[in-house]
Amino acid sequence: MKVVTTDVVLPCLNEAGALPWVLERVPPGWRAIVVDNGSTDGSAAVARNLGATVVREERRGFGAACHAGLLAAEADIVCFCDCDASLDPGLLVPFVRAVAEGEADLVLGRRRPAARGAFPAHARAGNLALSWMLRRRTGLRLHDLGPLRAASREGLLGLGLTDRRSGYPLQMVVRAADAGWRVREEDVPYLPRTGKSKVTGTWRGTWQAVHDMRRVLGEAGGAR
Repeated sequence: MKVVTTDVVLPCLNEAGALPWVLERVPPGWRAIVVDNGSTDGSAAVARNLGATVVREERRGFGAACHAGLLAAEADIVCFCDCDASLDPGLLVPFVRAVAEGEADLVLGRRRPAARGAFPAHARAGNLALSWMLRRRTGLRLHDLGPLRAASREGLLGLGLTDRRSGYPLQMVVRAADAGWRVREEDVPYLPRTGKSKVTGTWRGTWQAVHDMRRVLGEAGGAR
């Protein structure tokens, strides 16, 4: 029986304080790929010293960092996880198992706040709006478009993802749906992040992300 390999992509922008917590929770045998997206706090050095593979992506943007990690990945299954200590990468183990055993093509984590303030009102509101728009566009009845996810590397590369900003996670789901993928959602505990979010830390940032994602939803079905 083939041994399935796994890489975890961790987009990183000034997360030196959170990296030790995150990296020590990456399951044994998995490779952590920290994508430094222009950090000025020594994040890359911290990650490298802790044994992670470090990739530098000069083009600023969440999607740019995620895609650089995907291109650097070599494993059968690629996972994504935020690098701010809000999500435990160890939670990805059943996600990987579901993909490896052919039970799902894409598994997403539905964030459930595990502490007060973990999921601010503006972030929840933006997520609710996007989930509603996604349902209208694809028929998928998802509740969250969070960053914790797993799928096959080959499949992800085949989606031809082009967004390099906040719309990247949504574009992945939309194109997966258009391709007929089986998409599953699993509850995961969501902790207060270390530091301030670069995307949904404010109402303005949240709605800018929603704007980016509305553009993704406007793509023609199956567009590449």
